[in-house]
Amino acid sequence: MEVIRDIADFPVLSFPVVTSGTFDGVHVGHQKILQRVMERARQHNGQSVVITYWPHPRLVLFPEDNDLRLLSTIDERIEHLRSFGIDYLLIIPFTKDFSRTSSRSFISDILVKALHTKVLVIGYDHRFGKNREGSFEHLKAQKGKYGFEVEEIPREDIDNIGVSSTKIRKALETGDLETATSYLGRYYSLTSVVVEGNKLGRTIGYPTANLAIPHSHKLIPANGVYAVWATIDGERYPGMMNIGVRPTIDGAHLTMEVHLLNFDQDIYGQTITVSFVSYLRDEQRFNGLDALKAQLVKDKAATAKALSL
Repeated sequence: MEVIRDIADFPVLSFPVVTSGTFDGVHVGHQKILQRVMERARQHNGQSVVITYWPHPRLVLFPEDNDLRLLSTIDERIEHLRSFGIDYLLIIPFTKDFSRTSSRSFISDILVKALHTKVLVIGYDHRFGKNREGSFEHLKAQKGKYGFEVEEIPREDIDNIGVSSTKIRKALETGDLETATSYLGRYYSLTSVVVEGNKLGRTIGYPTANLAIPHSHKLIPANGVYAVWATIDGERYPGMMNIGVRPTIDGAHLTMEVHLLNFDQDIYGQTITVSFVSYLRDEQRFNGLDALKAQLVKDKAATAKALSL
């Protein structure tokens, strides 16, 4: 997949089939649209093209809304789209000036002049342009003028899936990994850097990799203990992860720690991607480190079972 961050650099393609959206999480609802884009491109020996926006529009239009948590950073979104098989990704910087772009200008300047769109595929009720004034009905009525075909994914197709980024966020915030995994079509993941911790885990036989809290708007799942897969330098390792404030040692700040099973490498400063497989239990306070260690033995067994080790 070719990633393009300046619309002036977009190449002239033989038959671009285009879709547009934020695609936060690239969940199965999004995948329905992406699959159709790829199908139409193959029909004409053309190219699949996704237009997306960063920062997320809500962060620009409603900066006071600090509660927004995203399912994917822009780098994660790129990788999800790449793995799905999209040919070209155009990332448009979303600014207040861009938000004032009229639907007419969006169509003429971006879809027609810059991308030379042949087919535009959109989800039902998709809106674009200033104040979301552009619509499928408008595009369909003006298709002769604009010179490209417009296809809308039917409402019943999207409704039958019943997926939204909001539903996935709510599932993750309550530890409902089964729902989140089903709606995403994969395990939810986050990527961070291993940083120095207090090394308490070593003293009880469970050394952990402490992860830096990621992008301020990246969603962190509910506090608790999880069975996870951790990917480092392309290699995948089983692990159990704790998210929380470590009440047994009177912790005061949110931490993310992962204990990798049968692993003894030094990975300080390295990037690690954690994929959440199963929610094992709530975070809890134990009566001393011996009680905590006894629970960790149980957690390790539960992790092995969840990961089918």
